[in-house]
Order: sequence, then C-alpha cells, then structure tokens
Amino acid sequence: MKKIVLLLTCLFGFSAFAQIKVLKNETLVEIGKDNSVGLYKKDDRFTVNYQDLNTANLNTFRSFSFQNLNKDVAGLYELIANGFIDTPESNIVLELPSDIIELHFEKNYGTPTVQFIQYINKNRKYVGKSQFLNKKQVDKIFGKTNGKAALYDKPATMNNIHNNNMNNQQGSSQASSATPASNGNRKTRK
Repeated sequence: MKKIVLLLTCLFGFSAFAQIKVLKNETLVEIGKDNSVGLYKKDDRFTVNYQDLNTANLNTFRSFSFQNLNKDVAGLYELIANGFIDTPESNIVLELPSDIIELHFEKNYGTPTVQFIQYINKNRKYVGKSQFLNKKQVDKIFGKTNGKAALYDKPATMNNIHNNNMNNQQGSSQASSATPASNGNRKTRK
C-alpha cells in the first residue's frame, strides 16, 4: 500500500510540473526613460509607458503603443520639438490604433513643457495623464542623449536575442562541465 501511495504522489508531482510551459524570452529595448515616462521598442512596435497622474493611486502605470510604419517615432519627436519652439494654441490630437493621444503644451515657470493625455480605448471617460516634460526630458526619453535614437529604423534583431540565448546556453553548459582551471581560460563576450 505504501508503494502505491508513493507512486501516486510521484506521478501527481510530475503532472503538476507538466502544466508549466517555458515561454520565448523576448525583451523590450529601452530607448530612453526619465522619471516615470519611458519609450520602449519590441520588434517594430514602440510603447510609451508613464505613471498616470490622473488617478488617486499613484502606482498606476499606463502605456500606449504604435508601429513605426512611416517613421512615426521620429515624427512624434519632431511634433513635440516643434511644439516647444512654437507653442500650439490647442492640444495636438493623435489617433493611434487603440487610443487617442493629445499633446498638451503648457509653460511651467517660463519653460515650455508637454504632457501626454491618453483617451484609453478611444473612450473619453477613461483618461490617463503623464507628468509634464521639458525639452531635456523629451530628448532623454526619445534616446537623443544616449544615442539610442538610431534604433528607430533598425529592424528588431532576433540575432541579439539568439546570441543571448546561445551565450546563456553555452555559459550554463560550460559552468556545469568546467573545472576551476578551465574557468580562468573561458572568454566572455560583451
């Protein structure tokens, strides 16, 4: 009887682990981030994440995404940069596939700033608002200060993901079969 219970316990334990599925590791590339606003890229899709200041809970983060079909990321940056130079009289309204975004320009202490206002799922009842951003912050978010603006038009590199996976696999196989003497001879890639 003990053997049957032990066998059933082992089979149940293995069947519980069979429900776990390993997903493909796809990483987001951070283009830039300042405080609570960031721009990220995955394949040819760009996402702006921000802390929603329009809610009572300051731990609410929202995002809106779009594809870089006609150099839309550079176009959005230029639209904002031009708004800093010549402040529009009303909000600039952008229609995305899932949301409506307004660029609200305002001078704070004499400095031109912009705020993202998101109408979630194109519904005027659900509104998210980012913090106000000055030119320096927008440059940082859009990767102008760290050189990552060059990633706008580059296709997503599956090669980088593949190389990372290969390095991880090689590192784990070398770590398991390496002796202390061979660890010092192993070359690392950056």
